[in-house]
Amino acid sequence: MALLTDMKVSAARLVSVSKTYPGATGPVLHEVTVEFPARAMTAVMGPSGSGKTTLLHCAAGLDRPSAGQVLLGDTDLAVCDEEQLTRIRRQRVGFVFQQFNLLPMLTAYENVALPLRLNGHRPKRSVVQGALAQVGLEKLTDRRPAQLSGGQQQRVAIARTLVAEPEVVFADEPTGSLDRATGRQVMALLRNLVDGAGGTVVMVTHDPVAAAYADQVVYLVDGRVVGTDPAPTVERITARLGRWDA
Repeated sequence: MALLTDMKVSAARLVSVSKTYPGATGPVLHEVTVEFPARAMTAVMGPSGSGKTTLLHCAAGLDRPSAGQVLLGDTDLAVCDEEQLTRIRRQRVGFVFQQFNLLPMLTAYENVALPLRLNGHRPKRSVVQGALAQVGLEKLTDRRPAQLSGGQQQRVAIARTLVAEPEVVFADEPTGSLDRATGRQVMALLRNLVDGAGGTVVMVTHDPVAAAYADQVVYLVDGRVVGTDPAPTVERITARLGRWDA
């Protein structure tokens, strides 16, 4: 894993970000300031209802903050209009969901090629095949999601993200629907995206084993950052989570 002392460049930052939904009794996020270093993996953890997914959605430009700055590189997403945000989401950001979000009528190849088509490009077969090869599915290109296991579907979803070469990959519980062994395979793929390709991953997870793959863990409680761990291990993470369960 990369050392935090080497992670001098921020891929994304939230500065004093608050988020309140209409009709809610209070803010989901309270003046959150957090940095996601480039060429590193950051895990975000916290109890249910702590605002983890809202934080991830704001950082990825899927949701707008009520206040504060959301910086992707030097771009403040909070002041972008919808057209600009759509372009950023398609060209600069990748998102991996717990439920895969593959189109059932498309093959693995067609699902991976889709982001390129949405960007107005004619996908090169070598590029799409290369993304599938990165996740070990180059021999299953013609299968539809229903013909794939859960782990294989998640790997297709990761390939779909990688094909667009995003600046940051955001992942929301990427192993949440998988068994432990398959989850570790998926985490190894995300880890290799950082170590092998120099990518940046920001991940929400409840799993200490998955979080231990990260270079740092950010802890969120009641919409506030309550600490970070620059040297996460399963034991350290489990002990921290135990405080919330006590």
